[in-house]
Amino acid sequence: MWAAVWVKVALGLCLAAVAALLLQRYGRAGPPPRPPQPQPPAPVPGPRTDNLFWGLQVSDLHISKFLDRRRVPDFEKFCSETVDTIRPELVLVTGDLTDAKTRDKMGSKQIEVEWQTYQGVLKRTRVAEKTRWLDIKGNHDAFNIPNLKSIQNYYRKYSVLRQDGAFHYIHSTSFGNYSFICVDATPSPGPKRPYNFFGILNENQMAELSALATESHRSNQTVWFGHYPTSTIISPSPGIRTIMRSATAYLCGHLHTLGGLMPVLHSQHSQGTLELELGDWMDNRRYRLFAFDHDLFSFADLVFDRWPVVLVTNPKSFLYSSSAHEPLQRIRYSTHIRLLAFSPSPVTAVAVRVDGRYLGNAVGVSGPLFVLKWDPRNYSQGSHHIEVTVQDSTGRSSTVRHVFSLQEDTPLRFGFLPSFILLTDHYVVARIIFGLLLVAQLALLLIFRFLRKPVLKGSPGSVALTSFSLHVLSKTNTFFYPVLLLNLYTAFGPWFVGEIIDGQIGACFSFGVFVGGHFLQGGMTFVVGILQLALFNVPLGAYLCWSLAQRCGGHSWRSHMSAGRRLRAGLAHLAALGLLAGQAYSCLALYLAYGPLAALCSPMRLWLLMLAPALVRRAWTLAPSQLLKSP
Repeated sequence: MWAAVWVKVALGLCLAAVAALLLQRYGRAGPPPRPPQPQPPAPVPGPRTDNLFWGLQVSDLHISKFLDRRRVPDFEKFCSETVDTIRPELVLVTGDLTDAKTRDKMGSKQIEVEWQTYQGVLKRTRVAEKTRWLDIKGNHDAFNIPNLKSIQNYYRKYSVLRQDGAFHYIHSTSFGNYSFICVDATPSPGPKRPYNFFGILNENQMAELSALATESHRSNQTVWFGHYPTSTIISPSPGIRTIMRSATAYLCGHLHTLGGLMPVLHSQHSQGTLELELGDWMDNRRYRLFAFDHDLFSFADLVFDRWPVVLVTNPKSFLYSSSAHEPLQRIRYSTHIRLLAFSPSPVTAVAVRVDGRYLGNAVGVSGPLFVLKWDPRNYSQGSHHIEVTVQDSTGRSSTVRHVFSLQEDTPLRFGFLPSFILLTDHYVVARIIFGLLLVAQLALLLIFRFLRKPVLKGSPGSVALTSFSLHVLSKTNTFFYPVLLLNLYTAFGPWFVGEIIDGQIGACFSFGVFVGGHFLQGGMTFVVGILQLALFNVPLGAYLCWSLAQRCGGHSWRSHMSAGRRLRAGLAHLAALGLLAGQAYSCLALYLAYGPLAALCSPMRLWLLMLAPALVRRAWTLAPSQLLKSP
């Protein structure tokens, strides 16, 4: 008894240690704070408009020929009214400019009219003449493109930048330079959906990015931006996060708030770099305002057409602070609270409260900058809440609030789930889960193949019956070899052969895609493999085991549906039908995505759909005496 207790205690301690490590890994808010500086680093935030500039980010436009007729007019209004009101010095458009999906949403290709629509909005609004417009590719902009020089690469024809690959834009001001480094991880060649969900960087691209990072050391601050979050970028050692460690922030999109489940996806790398995924324009009409105020980085994630827009730049949010990259001591020595307020109508009131106490109305200095004198020494200990309410002449109002602190050891942490989503290399996790599922199934088959078969006596329990059915499946060659080969083929065989890109025949494996003389490392392929194992291979094996157990009990196809067993048997057969229906749907999806050749040459789809009923039929027609024979 005591041994069992000690085992439980040890298991509990192990689980607690794992939980602590996870919380430490994914909950931290940057590197350890640096020792306080004896002298204030000049200049410090005061009442003047110097040392300040701001920009916008918008992502995942998904301009579509078939969906959401309001998407384009709203985007045109953003390029005119929103940009005219905020007057950003630059705008980052972080990918998926067009939707590139067919009407049925299953197929994918570059649709020129979508690109013409995008370019038409830019021309009508003349937005690229008002600001520096940096538009980059997303995975949808790379669907079905054989190479970057292809005529199908409409990004080169219709975007503002028309520049594939990484680049370094230096924003020059009277108070210094600010580096913006683009990460282009879109695969080339670009397969059809869904096999470019993960971005890929090779050794040459990593070396290029490393060189750009070195160049940026001469700038006041550095921001990296791209379409893919780092958790969905496959990169060689030392990894993309290490290369961008000198950046204040990495701005990206791609995940679309995970269908509304994660409206805020923000975290911080262990080196102090913020990773800030922006919700999509497509469905949620999100955009981001960011600013550098005396080299302190601030931002606000906003919803289109909601005014006024407010961003407090001093004191900035402590959660989004990094002592490794920002001169946070400037907040301690600042003389004024500073904020940006924008509205199409004149701003009439800017009320500021700290810890619930009204401090006064901030006054406009120039343009959108409002300031209010304060004494930061009154807030030198602990954390504090600042709240700003802005009202315009039409009566519209907005309130923003955040926590600030002048002590760098304040215990604020990002949420575990957003950090896990953004800081985990999901392609590595997918490979591990796929491997574990595969090894578990193969191990069960081989172990029960060579274990001694038990003899059922009396009324066996469910555990004994399950074990017995696994023995029967593993020891009957008719089922052992097909199930064994099915799992091995899932791991090593081509799932289908077809036009991965129009005009280019390729093959899809669990570990990646071969097309056009190139190999694209597996990312999404492992996710699809996990679904294949979990939703078909394992359930098929379980249903075969159940069917064989019925046969060994002396039941036929008719007798097992007797009154006492009808409900249980009916549910089992209904689950099997659902299994086949799901496989049939996957065949249809493959046909719509990759065409008839891929649908016909698909051992893991169409061929398996024909194999599974044959195995089930054999299970119900094989004589019980043959099932009970050892191999």
